Amino acid sequence: MALNNTYEARLVQQETAVGAGVQILLLALLGTAIGMGPAGWLTGLAFAIATWAVLSRALHRTRPRSFGPANRVTLGRAILVGGVTALVADSFESSPPVTLLVGLTAVALILDGVDGKVARRTGTSTALGARFDMEVDAFLILVLSVYVSTRLGPWVLLIGAMRYAFVAAARVAPWLNAPLPPSMARKTVAAMQGICLLLAGADLLPYLADLGVVLLALGSLVWSFGRDVVWLWRNARQAVRIPAELEPAEASVETSVEGIEMLELAVR
Repeated sequence: MALNNTYEARLVQQETAVGAGVQILLLALLGTAIGMGPAGWLTGLAFAIATWAVLSRALHRTRPRSFGPANRVTLGRAILVGGVTALVADSFESSPPVTLLVGLTAVALILDGVDGKVARRTGTSTALGARFDMEVDAFLILVLSVYVSTRLGPWVLLIGAMRYAFVAAARVAPWLNAPLPPSMARKTVAAMQGICLLLAGADLLPYLADLGVVLLALGSLVWSFGRDVVWLWRNARQAVRIPAELEPAEASVETSVEGIEMLELAVR
């Protein structure tokens, strides 16, 4: 049985290694097609190595029996995000191939709705898979906000940085780590970020139109995060208040029990 578990663990690790290899192959294709410079190469390779290392560590810690079809889709998305990251880094040295960047980003965004459906249909939903999907989404939004900020201004970086700021704040205020109730509005706002940033990055609309689209994305994101923070804060206060309110009730129950016992003794 131990040998079988070891064999499966090796298969899982092999899939992450294959993903890193495909990432390097994509970088090679992009480099050949557009003559990618050192910044793009180094950033893309750093992304590939970091993704492989973090995912391998998470798999070693959780020890799943298999990598799963949904995680394969998410890994494919991560490879595309690595290509987008390399192109954005390269855009600081030369004119970016907008069509290629938009194409890779569009496919990554479309696949965002696939991995969750695959996980549910195959019964392979896991906490690791959900976290993997969320981290890929967050990093893609960060990279796109960096790209769009070169045209619209540094304030666009607030979109990509907001989720990471929330995670950092949760280390100081642990009540932010509490689970949130499902929300279609939250999912809609999250999906809007990639679409709006992609539209602005495609450079198809006038400057003012792109500005309005990105401001809409930022405003909806601030509203979504603000609503969740308020809910978490109220829930944390309620959780602290409930035990204090229960103390008198517990005391009265104990008193009632003692009274009943005394009454029974008197009857006997």
